[in-house]
Amino acid sequence: MPGARRSLASPVMSGVLCPCGSPRAAATPGPGSEGSPCGRAACEASEQDRRLRALFQKLDVNRDGALCIHDLAVGLGRLGLHRTELDLLKIVKAGDKDLDGQLDFEEFVHYLQDHEKKLRLVFKSLDKKNDGRIDAQEIVQSLRDLGVKISEEQAEKILKSMDKNGTMTIDWNEWRDYHLLHPVENIPEIILYWKHSTIFDVGENLTVPDEFTVEERQTGMWWRHLVAGGGAGAVSRTCTAPLDRLKVLMQVHASRSNNMCIIGGFTQMIREGGTRSLWRGNGINVLKIAPESAIKFMAYEQIKRFIGTDQEMLRIHERLLAGSLAGAIAQSSIYPMEVLKTRMALRKTGQYSGMLDCAKNILSKEGMAAFYKGYIPNMLGIIPYAGIDLAVYETLKNAWLQRYAVNSADPGVFVLLACGTISSTCGQLASYPLALVRTRMQAQASVEGAPEVTMRGLFKHILKTEGAFGLYRGLAPNFMKVIPAVSISYVVYENLKMTLGVQSR
Repeated sequence: MPGARRSLASPVMSGVLCPCGSPRAAATPGPGSEGSPCGRAACEASEQDRRLRALFQKLDVNRDGALCIHDLAVGLGRLGLHRTELDLLKIVKAGDKDLDGQLDFEEFVHYLQDHEKKLRLVFKSLDKKNDGRIDAQEIVQSLRDLGVKISEEQAEKILKSMDKNGTMTIDWNEWRDYHLLHPVENIPEIILYWKHSTIFDVGENLTVPDEFTVEERQTGMWWRHLVAGGGAGAVSRTCTAPLDRLKVLMQVHASRSNNMCIIGGFTQMIREGGTRSLWRGNGINVLKIAPESAIKFMAYEQIKRFIGTDQEMLRIHERLLAGSLAGAIAQSSIYPMEVLKTRMALRKTGQYSGMLDCAKNILSKEGMAAFYKGYIPNMLGIIPYAGIDLAVYETLKNAWLQRYAVNSADPGVFVLLACGTISSTCGQLASYPLALVRTRMQAQASVEGAPEVTMRGLFKHILKTEGAFGLYRGLAPNFMKVIPAVSISYVVYENLKMTLGVQSR
């Protein structure tokens, strides 16, 4: 690096740069160079090893052959790199393979190499012009693509913290100098910490799918996230199934003349079928998680390619479009299971011996068309639910990031739960009348010779006989289950993530 660009970070970087200043991972080795980016003898692996060992020894303050948090704090401080204790803990946690709370030389080298690869991916995603430099406009655009709004002045502050030669642009060396021994990874960190459709399950799978970082795609972590989300949804739905069944009963049977209350509804269910009857319809509700999530994710990825954007991450309106279409495809594929779930939840004791018996009964008495009752209001409900959920969540996320994000994009458990709960509640509230009409249409058995109930006719009937309030029957138990559903799914998701080997940041 030229003298004008030398910084306090340069002594650190001398261990991972060739003496010529070339980044090791960037260039293509030439013939006979044995992997060195510049082909010079001084760039041999043994020279890199020597320089890495020299850096390790500088940081190993107590000379015990391993780097603990205290060593890193003192050693980096001497080199002019001041990190918080939380930052240092993240570095040790990321590189500590044998879980002894410190980094030996091999772990230290592996951490530097692995972290540099991640930083290169981030640098490329920010470098919109592909000119090897990042300016303020590119930072603003990259964050805007993710729904995070910052001013150009704020972007310039970010640049100044990394810019060592006063050009107000950041090249690869400056970017790496600043970040290599710093755990925060900016853009991907926002994506990593702010997933919500994968984590939170409130019984409806109509949200826009989460984005995954380049690293998560390349390492195969995305499918582990989806499996953890599916398992969390199964536990969450099972725990809140009594409230869900009560909601369905109130949507279908409650009226001005039959004003069901929550306690009365539970009493009625237990009296009719015992405690076990509270979980009627839960089996099919859990079974449909896997096919719906898988179809939705695959459809979302294909629609992203069809949209043809050259950005790794979609903009907000593109996410809404792709997510809504993917949700419509997934719902169309599994919709007969939705009808079965409603019929199973409403069944009386002894009416069906199980899911298959219920399906056979509907098919023989009402025909295949019965499995798509309420399909239109269900499809129409996707856009208000997904759109409002996404808009509210992104608004809350942006507000938190602008006001409170200093060293990390990690919002913490309570902020994440609060944002997820509020956005899901708003999405459900907006689409609830359509959900109620869908459920009533699903519940009505077809009688030969009788006129078919239409969505428009049902809306008119409810408004005429019950007023606008009639479109929100069952809303109370629906909202009562949101907070426990979000909390349970988050806790289970985090535990399943650890079991599946997903690294927490």
